[in-house]
Amino acid sequence: MTREQFRPENHPNDHFLLTTVVGSYKKPKWLDRARELLEDEDASFDEDDWEEATDDAARLITEEHERTGMDVICDGEMRRNEMVEYFAHLIEGYEFNGRVKVWGHNYFDKPSVVEEVEYGEEWLVDEFEFTDSVSERPVKVPITGPYTLANWSFNEVYDDEEQLAYDLADLVNEEIERLVDAGAKYIQIDEPALATTPDDHAIVGACLDRIVDDIPEDVRVGLHVCYGDYSRIYPEMLDYPVDEYDLELCNGNYEQLDVFTEHEFTKDLALGVVDAHVAEVEPVEEIKENIVKGFEVVPPERLTVSPDCGLKLLPREVAYGKMENMVQAAREVEEELDAGEIDVGLAAPTSD
Repeated sequence: MTREQFRPENHPNDHFLLTTVVGSYKKPKWLDRARELLEDEDASFDEDDWEEATDDAARLITEEHERTGMDVICDGEMRRNEMVEYFAHLIEGYEFNGRVKVWGHNYFDKPSVVEEVEYGEEWLVDEFEFTDSVSERPVKVPITGPYTLANWSFNEVYDDEEQLAYDLADLVNEEIERLVDAGAKYIQIDEPALATTPDDHAIVGACLDRIVDDIPEDVRVGLHVCYGDYSRIYPEMLDYPVDEYDLELCNGNYEQLDVFTEHEFTKDLALGVVDAHVAEVEPVEEIKENIVKGFEVVPPERLTVSPDCGLKLLPREVAYGKMENMVQAAREVEEELDAGEIDVGLAAPTSD
């Protein structure tokens, strides 16, 4: 299994609930100020200054994640401004023509594909290598998936969005190969567009086939799908060539949990156990109850514990509190599993 490699050597319990995060985290205010200075033509703040600032922020947030005791961490995506825009700036064939209104008063710098997409400069290798160098724990690399990159862009070149997604999948595959060469062992593909356009689940599957082509078996690949009606993509999504599905269920009070019990869940489940949309830190006991819900779907050896989604919209002290309590809750549930005190769902002892 790709999961056991992330068990810490000094893990205190026999059971192991892998704890991690989805990706994004609130940036320090001074980093936002640094970006403003970089974009100010009158300021004496150049690319070297910006690189130093982002390194400092990445180091700070990486250490903040480590202090929570999580098993697998990331740098909170300190170098990224937005999950599609960041990659579109790096992919040849994209251009930007201004912001578009998404909902309410929210605007998105939606890119346009004006030429066939090609791989140019590396996307995330430097980010991974820096985070890995300052972290004592394994590092996860979240990367926006090709379907979302295609779906959230204007397509001015390809005959249809499907062909654009396939070409982008080949580029994601190339980037992951470079990440693996750099030492990455845990890759998370983010496809928030999937659950909102479920009729295209076969396209996403074909994209994932391209993405994982020639990726070593010891590299853990997860798929993060936040919000949406999961019943429209389950159980079909179990055919995807990934190890783990990261799902947002806490925000909906686990009303969709039953979706995943109607057919056997054959992969690992990364269960959101704290709500990324609520600026209150859940008590440890409440999080433990949420974790135990996961055993209705998978046994403990296939459960990963994480927040519902990225935490970038929450105040840092709240986000940290959620992660800290989440880790404590997971360790307490492990202790209770070791003691035979939890006998619910698929974690229940089997009778002879």
